[in-house]
Amino acid sequence: MYRIAVFASGSGTNAENLIRHFNHGQKTSPEARVVLVVCNKENAGVLKRAENLNVPYSVLKKSQLTLKDNDIHPDITEILEEHRIDFIILAGYLLQIPAELIESYPGRIINIHPALLPAYGGKGMYGERVHKAVLEDMRKYIAENPGRPKDFYSGITIHLVDEEMDHGKILFQAKFILSPDETLESLEEKIHIQEQANYPRVAEAYLKTL
Repeated sequence: MYRIAVFASGSGTNAENLIRHFNHGQKTSPEARVVLVVCNKENAGVLKRAENLNVPYSVLKKSQLTLKDNDIHPDITEILEEHRIDFIILAGYLLQIPAELIESYPGRIINIHPALLPAYGGKGMYGERVHKAVLEDMRKYIAENPGRPKDFYSGITIHLVDEEMDHGKILFQAKFILSPDETLESLEEKIHIQEQANYPRVAEAYLKTL
């Protein structure tokens, strides 16, 4: 059985969706289960979700996750070994994964990004920042090109994690056309729908290839 750790920093809607899929869903593979949530914020909503779903969690500050030169801190190594983690899924996790951890889990860390990579990726591009950048580019084009309609897209990218941020092999993308009057709120909702529908399914399908 694959023992999964979910890394999250925020409210935890994607983390909860993953836990329900692997631990409680009727259509999931019995060979995988979320056995740990790792979070870098002690007041993050994901911790309550993990508790409600009977999944152990560990709160580790940035200093407990990474040493200088991007090496792994012994705290995170000990916790992952204690729970015998085979696979890591990032679900709104805002810290960069240490290179040494990526080397320890080659091809076994996946992430979801709220845009169509390689566009709108890299340092500082997460959450609302991504959506604002997408909408800004669309509105700029519309303002500078009146009467010249053009379709603009956004969506999600599920990818493997490597040493470069938002760079690893793409496993799946889902895209949709933006409305000319798209708002930050409407775009966030569309992205959320795609995340909820696709992340657990794609993660499970990838696990079956290992």
